[in-house]
Amino acid sequence: MINAVPQSKENRLNLQLRDADARVLYHKYEKAQLNLTLVSFREKRRVLSTLDGLREVCNVANVYVPGCLSTGHMTLQSYEQFKRRLPKILGISRSDVAIISTGVNMEKVAVCEKIHGNFHVCCIATAGARNNALRSGVDVGNWVENRTGMKLAMGTINIILLTNVSLTLGAMARAIMTTTEAKTAALQDLDYKSTLSPQMQATGTGTDNMIVVSGINPDLLIRHTGGHTKMGELIGVTAKAAVTEALKKHDN
Repeated sequence: MINAVPQSKENRLNLQLRDADARVLYHKYEKAQLNLTLVSFREKRRVLSTLDGLREVCNVANVYVPGCLSTGHMTLQSYEQFKRRLPKILGISRSDVAIISTGVNMEKVAVCEKIHGNFHVCCIATAGARNNALRSGVDVGNWVENRTGMKLAMGTINIILLTNVSLTLGAMARAIMTTTEAKTAALQDLDYKSTLSPQMQATGTGTDNMIVVSGINPDLLIRHTGGHTKMGELIGVTAKAAVTEALKKHDN
């Protein structure tokens, strides 16, 4: 059964995709008024998260984090505590939710869905890149994990990718590549420049994350999600459209 999360306010995202309940939920953490996008399923789904790795869960979430975290005043230890406490606030087991987070308010969330025959792909994105856009392979990264605290800039491009088809693990990993290419194309079309190298186009931000959710239909098994495949095309089109809309909503 889809979780009935006790919240004072929520906005439902009316997805065409069946068996996926998507809502923007509002809640409090300590004294901060926050929100998140929560997608819930009736049965456990295999998900691949760039933050949590490979999981089987009934819920995935993109969380708007406190302003103190977005401006770099929260330590990584405090952030891990935030991630542990949040599922309890929502009435969900930590083992049953995959979480990514951002400094972008969920009221700026964007959704794009595409259908081709039996294939259905849905992309839910939030995006901000004015303050920490970078060009991968060019810009310098100064944070060394486990040595120093990391200051997080306001921004991040986060994506939840949903599909009705069953994806192999390889197809899920390749979907991340396809989506990343589409995200970069959106940044290029909007002429985003790297914060550190203003003369060069940005390819992303330093804090982007993504969750790929496989469907559970055994009769629709997909092994390939590259750009030459129909599934790859649908992934790319929905990701580019959702990221473009999300950037426009947040960054004007």
